[in-house]
Amino acid sequence: MLLHIEKGSSTPISRQIRDQIREQCLSGVLKPGEKLPSVRELARELAVNVNTVFRVYERLASERLVELRHGDGTYVLPPTDGDEAGLTEQRSRFESEFDQLVHRGLLLGIPPADLKARLNRVLRSAGKAAK
Repeated sequence: MLLHIEKGSSTPISRQIRDQIREQCLSGVLKPGEKLPSVRELARELAVNVNTVFRVYERLASERLVELRHGDGTYVLPPTDGDEAGLTEQRSRFESEFDQLVHRGLLLGIPPADLKARLNRVLRSAGKAAK
């Protein structure tokens, strides 16, 4: 599972983790039935407190995106109709935020070629090839 944490961000780390796992569940990157890393594994990988990851998993379980199986692990649940609406809403919000970010970069004098180069660099680091 690929997660990216920005430690200096104004967004709490737990929310960053929760939003990324939620998006991966809703988009199908994480498949129904797939086992998530244990709380300790993910906490170690992200260099965060185990309680942070445990609270994230509990929250995702309350949203019916994952199932906590005592002594076995945490598993991705199949999406529901409400999840599809949530994914559509999140994509729409992302697109709006992305547009605003690009406009802000242009207003700050960042050339379009530099914005494209930055986007390609981020996509490469995320393991996705830009087309």
